[in-house]
Amino acid sequence: ARRARVIALDPRAEGVAARLAERPWAAARFFALTPGADSAPPPALRELGGAPVSLDSVLSGTDVTVVLASEDTGHRAAARIGRTCFERGITTAGVVLGDGFEADEAVAALRPYARVLLLSADEDDARELLTALRA
Repeated sequence: ARRARVIALDPRAEGVAARLAERPWAAARFFALTPGADSAPPPALRELGGAPVSLDSVLSGTDVTVVLASEDTGHRAAARIGRTCFERGITTAGVVLGDGFEADEAVAALRPYARVLLLSADEDDARELLTALRA
């Protein structure tokens, strides 16, 4: 199993992450960007349903990071997370959920860093990606 970290960047993405977190995973942990914290360097994160946590501690010992977004509110954090993962050699995947162009900036922020960048209207694709990554 891979030590996966899932980071949701906006409220809809956090709902998807919460539903994913209910499933049995080998070594996946789930986090969300603190509301209003997109401009904070480094991004302010919290464990789903839990306390604040630093990006450094989230990424410590991580094999793969999956960033979830459904809008552009977290695009600055997406770029910082992607860049930090790239610098540490952590595989990064992005799942951008939506029907239209609500998350163009999030896509652009993730594109340079994500080995997998999935644009989908179906949140089950995020589950399938985590399964494929052996999270």
